[in-house]
Amino acid sequence: MTPEVDGAHYPVAVIGGGQAGLSVSYCLREREIDHIVIESHRVGNEWRARRWDTFCLVTPNWQCKLPDYPYQGSDPDGFMNRDEIVQYLEEYVAFFRPPLVEGVKVTRLRRTKAGIFELTTTAGILTADQVVVATGPYHTTSVPRMAERLPATMHRIHSSQYRNPGQLPDGGVLVVGTGQSGCQIAEDLHLAGRQVHLSVGSAPRVARFYRGRDCVAWLDDMGHYSRTIDDFDDAASVRMRVNHYVTGRDGGRDIDLRAFARDGMRLYGRLTGVRGTVLDFADDLKVNLDRADSVADSIKDSIDAHIAAQGIDAPVEERYAPVWEPAEQPASLDPAAAGITSVVWSTGFSRDHRWIETPVFDGRGYPMHRRGVTNSPGLYFLGLPWQFTWGSGRFESVGRDAEFLADHIEASRRLADVCGTITGAPTTLTAALPVG
Repeated sequence: MTPEVDGAHYPVAVIGGGQAGLSVSYCLREREIDHIVIESHRVGNEWRARRWDTFCLVTPNWQCKLPDYPYQGSDPDGFMNRDEIVQYLEEYVAFFRPPLVEGVKVTRLRRTKAGIFELTTTAGILTADQVVVATGPYHTTSVPRMAERLPATMHRIHSSQYRNPGQLPDGGVLVVGTGQSGCQIAEDLHLAGRQVHLSVGSAPRVARFYRGRDCVAWLDDMGHYSRTIDDFDDAASVRMRVNHYVTGRDGGRDIDLRAFARDGMRLYGRLTGVRGTVLDFADDLKVNLDRADSVADSIKDSIDAHIAAQGIDAPVEERYAPVWEPAEQPASLDPAAAGITSVVWSTGFSRDHRWIETPVFDGRGYPMHRRGVTNSPGLYFLGLPWQFTWGSGRFESVGRDAEFLADHIEASRRLADVCGTITGAPTTLTAALPVG
């Protein structure tokens, strides 16, 4: 039965029906806490609608650990593709049947004078004692203002709109940005025989395999994924770090931009501006390539040290040797002269929490929290990058974060019940607190 929305009241409302929202829903159900999960589109929409056709995870399937529902397939060391990820989430829904409403968007969240939360949605208004915001960090596409100065004849899309090479007009393609999306889209186009021009940023890279194993497996053994945000002196900067680029495509491999260049892809430094019909690039291509290789080598150094310290019998592997060096670093490019007809902006996303009318954000718009618990009693966040560990925004440990929040929600409810019994105060935590 679909939960009611307009006029309804719930002990807990979960906003977002992705892996984070579903995880906390399962944990709440295990604790017999009544709740509703509100998803603006369909379960798995982020994967379904904003990933390209050949997209796959860059982390092995064995790291997919939703609460009581780890990866169920026959290839734990493989990498689920886009459709398999959606299927995994749909099967999770069928597994425990959450109180889910799809196609309903929350447009406003505020605390009322009575101390409860009011959620305005496209299907009416409901209230809740406690709220979990599980909408992730990727709300709006981020495209630099210089994009407005590109020639109107150029086809322009954001990486979230890219599906396959066939959707782009004939001709060369400029990909701006070398995070995970930019590198993988550039590879997709390159393998399809398109002439790719890639603006290389400062994102680091990591080897897919080293000394007989996936680097993720080595790092897991080394406790890398158990490190918490509290282990770092610069927590704010850690949360903003760009992910290392690598791919799980075709069983997993490195993404080597130098090899792409050797085979015909054209590399440039960071895109800095548009002058008329000319694009300008920073003189940092070699620096960015060298830095990415250095990071990959430093990870290998740590794996070597772990192998030596533990006395592990692992095959010896020679280190990567650059297969291409930039003979020159082009400072500018005329797209028309180069035959470029399309641009793919792989420049990331930004957060948009303007619909949340509760003072829990810092000066950059990031929610202030401790493991997802904010200073506004009863309001929580889940699924943020480095919310507590590296895997907080991923399948790897979003479930552990969900269990922590569910325990906190349960304890808060018990505390409110006890206080109400002793004092006669309202028996919900938020109703017993002053308006924040």
